[in-house]
Amino acid sequence: MLEENFQQDITNIQNITIVPTLLNVICQTTGMGFAAVARVTEDRWITCSVQDNVAFGLKPGDELQVKTTICDEIRQDRKAVIIDNVSEDPEFRYHHTPAMYGLQSYISVPIMLKDGSFFGTLCAIDPKPNSLKTFKVREMFNLFADLISFHITSIEEANESKTILKEKDNLLEKTEIEKQKAVKSKSDIEKKLIEKNISLEKMNNELEAFNYISSHDLQEPLRKIQLFTDTIEREELNNLSEKGKTAFNKIKTSAFRMQNLINDLLIYSKTKFDDRKFVLKDLNEITRDVIEDLTDEFENKNVVFDIQDLGKLSVIEFQFRQLLYNLINNSMKFASPDRNLIITISSKITNGILEKLSPLTKYYQITIADNGIGFDQSYNEKIFGLFQALHTKPIKSTGIGLTIVKRIVENHNGFITAKGILNQGAKFDIFIPLE
Repeated sequence: MLEENFQQDITNIQNITIVPTLLNVICQTTGMGFAAVARVTEDRWITCSVQDNVAFGLKPGDELQVKTTICDEIRQDRKAVIIDNVSEDPEFRYHHTPAMYGLQSYISVPIMLKDGSFFGTLCAIDPKPNSLKTFKVREMFNLFADLISFHITSIEEANESKTILKEKDNLLEKTEIEKQKAVKSKSDIEKKLIEKNISLEKMNNELEAFNYISSHDLQEPLRKIQLFTDTIEREELNNLSEKGKTAFNKIKTSAFRMQNLINDLLIYSKTKFDDRKFVLKDLNEITRDVIEDLTDEFENKNVVFDIQDLGKLSVIEFQFRQLLYNLINNSMKFASPDRNLIITISSKITNGILEKLSPLTKYYQITIADNGIGFDQSYNEKIFGLFQALHTKPIKSTGIGLTIVKRIVENHNGFITAKGILNQGAKFDIFIPLE
C-alpha cells in the first residue's frame, strides 16, 4: 500500500480531468507510444496517470526504482531531457535507463509547483526513434506541465482551506468563549477563501476554455485520424484506391487543423511567459516584415495596403510582430468576396479619449482597418475571448488570434477596441501609453 501522501498525489492528478486528454494529445502529435505524469522524490518514482499504447505495463500507483530512471536526474537538475534516438545520442547512448527499458526516444520535463518545489515529471517514451527536439514539441510539453502544476496548486490550496475550516469547527465544540473566538476566526478565513476563490475563478476562465478545446476540438480531429487510418488499413492496404485517397486527404486535413490549434495555444502561452524586454523599434520595418511573411496568404488575392508612416515605439519586438501578423491575417481571412481588400494602417499620438484611458497620459494610437465582411458591433468585446470565432464556416479559424492580440496589448500596458459593421469592414484601435 502506498503511503497516504503519495496516494493523495495520485488522487489529485486523477481529479484533473484534462490530464488524460493532454497525454492523448502528446501521443497523437509526437508519435510516442507511452506518456505519463509521474510523482518523483529522492527515493520514489510513482505513476499518477498513464496513456499506454505500447503495452509498457504501468498503471496509476505502480512504481519504478527511481535510480533506474532518467527522471531522477531531472529531479536533481530541474531541466528537461529530450532524446530523438538513443543509439545516436552521445550523452545517453550508453545510459542504463534506455537499455533497461528498451526505449529509443524519450522526452521528460519537470513539473514545478507554485512554491518552487519539484513535484515530478511529464514524460513520454517509445521503443522507436522520434523527432522530438523541435520548438513546438518542447513548448507543448512546457505548456502542459504548467497547466498540470496550476491545477495541483489549486487542489492543494482548496484541501488546505478545508483542513483549516475543519480544525476550526472542532474548536467550536470545546467552550462557548472559544466558540465565539473561533466563529470570528472562521469568518475571516471564509472571507479570505471567497477572495481567493474569486481570483481562482478568473484564472480558471481561460483554463476552462482550454479544457473545452482539449476535450472537444482537439479530440475531434484525432478521432478522424483514427477512423480514416482504420479505413486505409482495412480496405486499401496494398494499393490506395480513390476511396483510400479521399480518406487519406481527410486525415491530412484533420491533422492540419489540430496542428494549428496547438500552434496557437503555444503562441498564446508564450505571450504570457515571455520576458518583457522593451526596445525602441521602427514600426514601419516590423510591418513590412509581417506583410512579407504573409505573402503566400494573399498572392492569389486582390489586396491593397495603405500604410502611413508609423514611426517608432518602445515595444516587446517578438510580441508586437505577432500582434500585427494576427490583425493583418485576420483582415485577409475575413475579406469580402465582392470587392478588393483594402487594409489601412495608421498611427498618431493622442490623449485618453476613451473612458478606460487616463486623460493625463499620452498614448500611441495604432489603427488597423479593412473593408472586409466586418462583424456585428454587439460582439465587439466577445471577439477577444479565448476560442471565440464569430465566423466558422466556410472560413477556418481557431478563435485564438484576437485573444493573443489582446494579451500582447495588455503586456504593453495598453488597451484595444474593435468596431465592426456587417458587410462593410472592421477597425481595431490600439492604445499604448508613451510613459
